[in-house]
Amino acid sequence: MSKVMILMGSDSDWQIMKKAAIQLKEFGVDFEAAVSSAHRTPEKTLNIVKNFKGSCFIVGAGAAAHLAGVVASHTTLPVIAVPINATSLGGVDALYSTVQMPSGIPVASMAVDGAKNAALFALQILSLSDAAIKEKLTKFKKEMVDEVNSKDAKLQSLIKEL
Repeated sequence: MSKVMILMGSDSDWQIMKKAAIQLKEFGVDFEAAVSSAHRTPEKTLNIVKNFKGSCFIVGAGAAAHLAGVVASHTTLPVIAVPINATSLGGVDALYSTVQMPSGIPVASMAVDGAKNAALFALQILSLSDAAIKEKLTKFKKEMVDEVNSKDAKLQSLIKEL
């Protein structure tokens, strides 16, 4: 059974949303992905939401970006939105559509085009009940610390050479 459903409003969103898929795959987490439009294929969207047996949704959409809200209105599972830069407004339209959800329909929103962070947030949710994922996240964060410290050590060496 897939733990995460990656849903996007258009196949053009895949260029952004595949970053979430890659991150989940690196952590060994099963996922599904589908294209379904909140406006053009509402019945399909509802069927996907109602039939998904996993733990959370990562939903990407640009422009009006109603998809995450529609998903959230039909499930009690966490919904993590990725507003996508798909218009001349640079993704701000999608961001506003995502973060301005009405009371009672919560949607966690990442930054514009923030699919990798959406996957990491989903992994943090999953880690609450999966020790292996929690361990992998701990290692992942330690590796980030080590990388920054290594870069700082290199900088300090360069400064000493001045």
